[in-house]
Amino acid sequence: MSTLERIFHSVLFEAIALLFMVFVGSLITGASQGTMLWISVTLSLFIMVWNYGYNLAVDKAFGEDRSKRDLKFRILHGLGFEGGAVFLTVPFLMWALDMGFWKVLVMDIGIMIFFLIYAIIYNWVYDNVRARVTMRSVSV
Repeated sequence: MSTLERIFHSVLFEAIALLFMVFVGSLITGASQGTMLWISVTLSLFIMVWNYGYNLAVDKAFGEDRSKRDLKFRILHGLGFEGGAVFLTVPFLMWALDMGFWKVLVMDIGIMIFFLIYAIIYNWVYDNVRARVTMRSVSV
C-alpha cells in the first residue's frame, strides 16, 4: 500500500468508528455528545498515528500481500493492535472523563472488544475489495 492509501485506509476506519463512539459513548458514560465528540476525535488522531505505524511494521515483517492473510493472522494482528492502543487510551480517558483507573479500564476493555471485532471485519472487507479493484484496474 502506498502512503496515500494507508492514510485513506486509516481515515475511513476512524470515520466509521467515530459515528459509533460518539453515540454509544455518550449513552454509556453519560457525557454529552459534544464531549464524546472531542474525546473521540482526539482518540482517533492518536489511533490513526498508531495504526499507520503498526500496519507499516506488520507489512514490513510479513509482506505486503494482505489478501492472503488468514483468520488466525488477522486475529493476532487485531490483538496486537488493540493491546498497544490501550497504552494510549487509558491515561487519556481517565483524564478526559475524570474517571478512575478501574472504571476506565473496564470501559476500555469493552471498547477494545468492539474494535477487535470491527478491525478484523473492516480489514478483511477492505483487503478483499482492494484486491478486486486492483484486479479490475489491471485487466482494463
